[in-house]
Amino acid sequence: MSGRVRVARMTFALVAALPIATAGGRVRPAGPAPIAVHYAEGSVHGLLALSTAAGAPLADGDVLQVAKNGVVTSRLVFHFADSSYFDESVTFTEDGVFAMQDYHLVQRGPAFARDLDASLSRSGKYLVTTKSHKDGSERRYAGTLSLPSDVYDGMVMIIAKNISPRDTTTIHIVAFTPAPHVIKLELAPSGSQRVLLGQYVETAVRFEVKPELGFWLHLGANLTGQLPPDSKVWIIPGDAPAFVWFEGPLYTGPVWRIALASPAWPQ
Repeated sequence: MSGRVRVARMTFALVAALPIATAGGRVRPAGPAPIAVHYAEGSVHGLLALSTAAGAPLADGDVLQVAKNGVVTSRLVFHFADSSYFDESVTFTEDGVFAMQDYHLVQRGPAFARDLDASLSRSGKYLVTTKSHKDGSERRYAGTLSLPSDVYDGMVMIIAKNISPRDTTTIHIVAFTPAPHVIKLELAPSGSQRVLLGQYVETAVRFEVKPELGFWLHLGANLTGQLPPDSKVWIIPGDAPAFVWFEGPLYTGPVWRIALASPAWPQ
């Protein structure tokens, strides 16, 4: 990859009725609330590079996004050198607030602990199939979840561009472990960092992305040694916010990096 720039619910009734003060001192209402659209998404084709936390190349990727008739479809794809494959797509609307409509995740190959195909709809209906790389055993999960209004699978980078760089924001995702669980994600600003574009300097805001598993999921993760690490995402704010870097598990597994890439021209 030479020539590429390496820049991926429970509360008591009384408590739920009270406002919550964020880290930045502002007050946000308790309970799930969809994220307002400050910067509408459009048609995009971005080039990405995936590497280990140490910077070793893993995969080449694309983010492909199409907006049509008020509906946006965004797809993140990575092709690995060992033939592994990651394909995450989400369809959402942005009529005043972001609202996820459909989500689909496919991961296959030796780069992952298991093959997984998971789909989720706005109604909460889900279907998950897995295949073990150890013994070839297959499992299937199907059913319906009760989803809060701020479920944003496949949209964390988009949401990070639309929230305050000063205040902590909480959203939800459905984590496929492989059985699905609705969990909270806290996006907390944790400082800024200079980004060099040649001799030009930009300033990126760093968000810590922290899963809140709840007591039983946290206990189970501790017992199995599978407690997920926090992730980080860097956003250049302004009139047109831009994603520059992600560091964390691609879905499950080790910490990897997603960075912007530039084409390498053949000699």
